[in-house]
Amino acid sequence: MRTRAWMKTWSRSRMGTGSPLAGLRLGVAPGAARRALDLLAAGTALVLLAPLFAVVALLVKLSSPGPVLFRQKRVGQGGIPFTLLKFRTMRTGAAGPHVTTADDDRLTQAGKLLRLAGLDELPQLLNILRGEMTLVGPRPETPDLARRYLPGCEAVFRYRPGLTGPAAVRLRDRDELRTAQEDLEQYYLHVVVPAKVTVDLDFLSAPTLRRTCGVIAETLLYIVTGGRSRRTVPLGTVTLARPPIALTVARSYARTLTHV
Repeated sequence: MRTRAWMKTWSRSRMGTGSPLAGLRLGVAPGAARRALDLLAAGTALVLLAPLFAVVALLVKLSSPGPVLFRQKRVGQGGIPFTLLKFRTMRTGAAGPHVTTADDDRLTQAGKLLRLAGLDELPQLLNILRGEMTLVGPRPETPDLARRYLPGCEAVFRYRPGLTGPAAVRLRDRDELRTAQEDLEQYYLHVVVPAKVTVDLDFLSAPTLRRTCGVIAETLLYIVTGGRSRRTVPLGTVTLARPPIALTVARSYARTLTHV
């Protein structure tokens, strides 16, 4: 209830009468063709991958005490929160920042492997069937980070979040670019998020079935090659004809880091 109340307050504070986000709460759902693909792919995958689900669940259970599934509130289509499902990859009760890197000491050994292969995200196939997520879209954000997005970046919350997305596949170098002196969450919010939003909104401006299948193919290639196909778009080179204001701010912030 507290999360939902916050999202309503956040939506009102972000939306003026003439704001392009005036319809944020309604959001933008995937078209009929993409929704049909969601149902077909998610339903088929859940049946075919059932044995893999069982193996991963056993691996998670043996890795450390705690539940098999991790549940967390995330910002969904139109700013409405939903409960995201993942295989648990961290030790239960471990505190830390909302942003996780590959070398996070909260991760279990099994969790690191699951994240590398992307297997921890498989339970989100259920979120897709429920209509809370889609196959391709912006990755769902936590409410705490969402309310700290730079102006202009919150436009991404109009859309249904995805199991994978163009930014999730193409901006895989975000951890490597951060220096040890930089605050993790500040770097994420001021540098990574604007770049992600720019790439995701470019896709969402024309989310055709062909482009959707293209992103799915990129994701599968990344998984099959064990990550060797990553960094196809370096974080510092993301450009569009009309980048959002937040991306311009992010570039200025990134330049200041080189002088710290």
